[in-house]
Amino acid sequence: MSTLYIVATPIGNLEDMTLRAIRVLKEVDLILCEDTRVTKRLLERYEIVKPTMSYHAQSKLSKVEKIFELLESGKNLALVSDAGTPTISDPGCMLVAQVRAHFGEGVTIVPIPGPSAVLAALSVSGFPTSEFLFLGFLPHKKGRETLFKEIAASSRTVVFYESPHRIMKTLESLKQHLATRSPSGAGEAGEIGRRILVSREITKIYEEHFIGSPEEVLAHFTDNPDRVRGEFVVVVEGG
Repeated sequence: MSTLYIVATPIGNLEDMTLRAIRVLKEVDLILCEDTRVTKRLLERYEIVKPTMSYHAQSKLSKVEKIFELLESGKNLALVSDAGTPTISDPGCMLVAQVRAHFGEGVTIVPIPGPSAVLAALSVSGFPTSEFLFLGFLPHKKGRETLFKEIAASSRTVVFYESPHRIMKTLESLKQHLATRSPSGAGEAGEIGRRILVSREITKIYEEHFIGSPEEVLAHFTDNPDRVRGEFVVVVEGG
């Protein structure tokens, strides 16, 4: 029986690679990569010499069929993304679904957990995390306004990814929609406003975690335009 390993890789700092992930990547027959050039740097760091093959959102059906052939021939494969845990806001979820549909129990799918930007941001927020809502990347246009209304109405902590091109507009929208909402038990409306955390470049050289009211966070990035770059995770305190 072949095995498909879903291997989490560092989101920035290569030292976050787990010992188990290193071992598995050294043992499999082939590594499926979002971008082989990115994965090559990681493999070189840990002296992993294995063949690689690209698999991403634009991969054609012929690529999936090739993966099926490898699994049918008894090969063990590992799936990695450029950073973090594959299949989480990542096209790898399609491959896992296709493998399950095609092989059923004929292929074992094993998670190799590790770095996750979502969990890293939640862990330093101080917001309740016994339950939370993860939204991935927010839509660019259609449904975006509705989603902000849902975030404002949510009693759960909400977390999502954002790009440097849209982070300022997102902070403006959060300021607008959270202005009339306060956390449960806060007393008079507006007495203690809901806070947000913006985590930037997690585990990288310019890592930053800024927490405050939507107004404070917006002002911080307005006053520091040089920090409106990199990869962002936004965490919104539950209402």
